[in-house]
Amino acid sequence: MPRKTHTESRGRSAKSRTSEARTPRPKPKIDFTADAIDFKNVTLLRQFVTESGRILPRKYTGFPAHYQRRLNRAVKRARQSLLMK
Repeated sequence: MPRKTHTESRGRSAKSRTSEARTPRPKPKIDFTADAIDFKNVTLLRQFVTESGRILPRKYTGFPAHYQRRLNRAVKRARQSLLMK
């Protein structure tokens, strides 16, 4: 038995997606070296963590891959040592 194909959309309209355009998160300027990314530097790390505690992905931080890995490692170490939540 062949599959049924749905030609009309299921309640979602293309207009609602375009009218609710999201504002892009501003990318921070990298004005420090990779050595500054340390688990003890909590003020710097808080810039790259949301209020709910999630680490921002690379597309928002604008970091190179090796900086992002250092950032992830530093945030997780700061959480383990209870410097951050």
